[in-house]
Amino acid sequence: MLETLTRGFRDARNQLRGMTRLTDENVAEALRHVRMSLLEADVDLALVRGFLERVSERCNGAEVKLRAGRKEQRRQVSPGDHFTKACYEELVSLMGQAEPLAPAKHTRALMLVGLQGTGKTSTAAKLALHLKKAGERPLLVAADLRRPAAREQLQLLGGQIGVEVYSREGQDAAAICADAVIHARESGLGSVILDTAGRLQIDQELMHELEQITAQTRPEATLLVCDAMMGREAVNVARGFAEHLSLDGLILTKLDGDARGGAALSIRSATGLPIRFITVGEGTDRLETFRPEGLASRILGMGDIVGLVQDFEEVADHEQAEEDARRLLQGQFTLKDFLSQLRTLQRMGPLSDMVEKLPFAGELLPEGANIDGRELKRVEAMILSMTPEERTRPELLDRSRQERVAAGSGTKLADLGEMLKRFEGMRKLIGGLGKGGGMAGMLSRIPGLGKMLAGGMPGMDPAALRELGAGGEAPNRRAARAQKSEARRQKRKSLRKHKRRGKRH
Repeated sequence: MLETLTRGFRDARNQLRGMTRLTDENVAEALRHVRMSLLEADVDLALVRGFLERVSERCNGAEVKLRAGRKEQRRQVSPGDHFTKACYEELVSLMGQAEPLAPAKHTRALMLVGLQGTGKTSTAAKLALHLKKAGERPLLVAADLRRPAAREQLQLLGGQIGVEVYSREGQDAAAICADAVIHARESGLGSVILDTAGRLQIDQELMHELEQITAQTRPEATLLVCDAMMGREAVNVARGFAEHLSLDGLILTKLDGDARGGAALSIRSATGLPIRFITVGEGTDRLETFRPEGLASRILGMGDIVGLVQDFEEVADHEQAEEDARRLLQGQFTLKDFLSQLRTLQRMGPLSDMVEKLPFAGELLPEGANIDGRELKRVEAMILSMTPEERTRPELLDRSRQERVAAGSGTKLADLGEMLKRFEGMRKLIGGLGKGGGMAGMLSRIPGLGKMLAGGMPGMDPAALRELGAGGEAPNRRAARAQKSEARRQKRKSLRKHKRRGKRH
């Protein structure tokens, strides 16, 4: 997702790596990578120029403090970090502040409009599920009377998410929508989501129909559904609809399939319309409230931890999660717990999407690496092929039992052995964290990760990483020094004891 933009900003950050100060020359060279990626992402030239000028003004002539923060929380700050911060703030400004949809206080109409093929019908279902999770009782209205099987598709989606769909015969879309609003008001429902017809291009007939629906239902919000992969053309479509309708916001669809990201960056600044939601997958649960901070962070390759936590909170049982965490840190980690964690991950959505939300994941993984979510299914099959006792006590899995599990799960014996080896490593790692060994120290014990941390995290100053790893762990470092001192004292005591014994003999 948005690989083109991420690559440009990553190259710019690498350009400044090792620099001791920001100058006109090195800032201009870094911005050259950003300019190329923005233009390749189909961002309007005028917007690109304005963005680059503002970032340049923030960086040129700025005094970069080598350390920031307070006393024990101070961190190393490099010119590259200062450049990244300037880009982040300007990206957030370009995309505008988040303006989530207000909760329904009474029965209201929400009208979705857009061209054919942008995903209006599936987006209507995603929005309905989103509102349902928020505690509303939404109603879906099949008002697309022109596309074949549009009503049947909406009814199928409504059945999958447990939301009522209003549909009846007739060719007057405005009358159907008006009747649906009356039905919702009588039934005590909240948001009435109108799935209207689209066209291959904007025409007067389409606009006349939408104007009639607006007149008869008086929607609280009219949302334009735009395909993110349209690039700059999405801006032209938004302007075309805005000439005939009073739009209240945008929903950007298929953002997960957009390698460029030009629409996400351009459309707010070009039209003045806020992006309310984005869709990042085909599932009915793959609609997110738009957060410019999260998207800017992902564009810069820094992940989106807030979004990842929100995904987890939607699927996890909080009390169970706390109990699991307590048991894990006590070293009571079994394959049964591992299976529970895997199933939580699967409910959070595609594995590739989760990995993208991890900080610097794009730099830790090889270019073109394939994140195969099916691997989780294979691991689940292995664990389910074990007996309950084997899941609790993996050490029981001798050669004979492993052959049985591999055959039952349809996997190779080597794959099962590798999974058990990784599980044992994970159990020792988590047990070590619970004993207060310190996160930085434990991470360095993971095969391959120790060398990476020693060389510095990609895009981060090694000194900053060392201080970041040590920050907040001063008690652990003091404890480690105390343990070493005690060990030396015991060693000296033991040597003295041996000397006394030698003198007696």
